[in-house]
Amino acid sequence: MNELRARIRDIPDFPKKGIVFKDITPVLADAALFRHVVDALADRYRGERISKVVGIESRGFLFAAPVAIALGAGLAIVRKPGKLPWRTAREVYALEYGEDALEMHIDAVGPGERVLVVDDVLATGGTADAVGKLVTGQGADLIGFAFLLELGFLHGARRLGPQKVYSLLQY
Repeated sequence: MNELRARIRDIPDFPKKGIVFKDITPVLADAALFRHVVDALADRYRGERISKVVGIESRGFLFAAPVAIALGAGLAIVRKPGKLPWRTAREVYALEYGEDALEMHIDAVGPGERVLVVDDVLATGGTADAVGKLVTGQGADLIGFAFLLELGFLHGARRLGPQKVYSLLQY
């Protein structure tokens, strides 16, 4: 994991002053490292009989799709409101100043399906928590959340249930 950590760039003051953005594009550009990340995320869940992997807009899609293929699972996506073409379920969640919402097709997951939610970064956990509510609201079993990296100082895993969170790297 040292190679992975070394390839993630810190971008100070992006997208706004005071934020240190974790840039994962060097990981994606390295075919062997990208494959290693996908394999490591998938390996954690191989025995879990995952039937659907849910990717969170937008960088989560980059990891969710190959993880779904590796697990022999279907892929479902969660997007910001108005971006999906069919009937959706919506979950509104709180931000530091205001609120936001996410949507998923109403038939994206269903009762009895075993679902893994995948995203690139776990920060405060608000987005992932909203996705978890969308998944369970459609009757599916939420098996866990998988992330490339976790910003531990923001305590997002506490919000999601630490036993359900798997991250390759912690900062």
